[in-house]
Amino acid sequence: MAAALASSRCCCSRLSPLPPLPTRGRRSVARCALPGQVSFSFFLGALRRSRYSGCRFSSLVGDCISPVLMTKVLYYELYLVGTLSSVTFLTLFFQPMQKRNSFSWKECAVSVALSVGLITSAPTLGWEAQAAPLQPVVPDVSVLISGPPIKDPGALLRYALPIDNKAIREVQKPLEDITDSLKVAGVRALDSVERNVKQASRALSNGRNLILDGLAESKRANGQELLDKLAVGLEELQRIVEDRNRDAVAPKQKELLQYVGTVEEDMVDGFPFEIPEEYSNMPLLKGRAAVDMKVKIKDNPNLEDCVFRIVLDGYNAPVTAGNFIDLVERKFYDGMEIQRADGFVVQTGDPEGPAEGFIDPGTGKPRTVPLEIMVDGDKAPVYGETLEDLGRYKAQTKLPFNAFGTMAMAREASEFDANSASSQVFWLLKESELTPSNANILDGRYAVFGYVTENEDYLADLKVGDVIESIQVVSGLDNLVNPSYKIVG
Repeated sequence: MAAALASSRCCCSRLSPLPPLPTRGRRSVARCALPGQVSFSFFLGALRRSRYSGCRFSSLVGDCISPVLMTKVLYYELYLVGTLSSVTFLTLFFQPMQKRNSFSWKECAVSVALSVGLITSAPTLGWEAQAAPLQPVVPDVSVLISGPPIKDPGALLRYALPIDNKAIREVQKPLEDITDSLKVAGVRALDSVERNVKQASRALSNGRNLILDGLAESKRANGQELLDKLAVGLEELQRIVEDRNRDAVAPKQKELLQYVGTVEEDMVDGFPFEIPEEYSNMPLLKGRAAVDMKVKIKDNPNLEDCVFRIVLDGYNAPVTAGNFIDLVERKFYDGMEIQRADGFVVQTGDPEGPAEGFIDPGTGKPRTVPLEIMVDGDKAPVYGETLEDLGRYKAQTKLPFNAFGTMAMAREASEFDANSASSQVFWLLKESELTPSNANILDGRYAVFGYVTENEDYLADLKVGDVIESIQVVSGLDNLVNPSYKIVG
């Protein structure tokens, strides 16, 4: 069995359309290890691609899930898909290792025969009929998502704040919804925007006192001022809509959401949870910080230097974000090249020499950080285990891989060692079948700790060999505790 699984993984690594997951060490080969919560659509897409890649479908599925679950998946997939389009499905299934144009009467006859059987009755595969409550088919490989995913990094950071104030959220929600309203072509979008603005204005008027009550006493005066600015800004946005000035809507929306975000940050009173004792002496970011990463771009005549603003979220990933900002203060990344840029991710952080991560001068050993995942609804992060390992397939992470430029920690080539992250980081670029927003195989497997909030689109222009000239902390350094760079001097 071990040899068979090894064979299937090797075959899976040759699937050119499927990008390898981020791992530490650019000298190693990353395997395509897929978790169990991938939806049926992924298997269909992978099946179609297998005609061209030289990878049999059974090998691909065998690498993703257990043999028993694989049998169930194939059973339901054959029945459901076969009922609708089994001739096409089975023709692909029996296709040889490479694409061919010849027509086979034998394959067609087999496909038609099986199609008739699938349509007239569902095969049982020898399973006994049992009465059971109605439940979803193979629920452990399905992730049920409600509503459109949030892809804006600013919105993700606002919703990730550890606050519980319904009044301010009722102001925020319609302002965030303006983004979707503007997707409608022409001035017709302004009708929806107007409804959003009126809803936000009503929520602010009705909930103002509740919002102020949620602020710390020391920040109440500043909150009062921000709410006054927000009220005036909503009136200005209403006039913009009435003047049918579509182009002015988005900038004003951004301004108002900045007011909302600042008020929400002022509602956070202290750090929301205790760090586990085994990690309590590591560099920790107890709050948020922002850094500017300046990159020298070599092969773009229109863009020589670019500065990326990155917001690090220590409320949801204090160990991971603290490790990174500590390395930033050590100038660890300054002068380092971009080491991977394949359209799927941009990755860096592997130093010169045999080490694949940061070597702590105080100990002479690699400094690693545990996998750190905050689940929506939990009080504290999960450490050391993926959500898949914990069987929490439907859990939603507080910091998901939704935004272009989501920042996370890479790991060793031994992808199953969840606690092997050190200094290598990556930014997700491409939304693919493996990484659809709100339902992808990276959430819960890799520790997200920030988002690129300015100039994120230029990440796609980075190439291997482009140089990070500097990364500098521009705010929030006072939230870093246990900084090791000060000890070293």
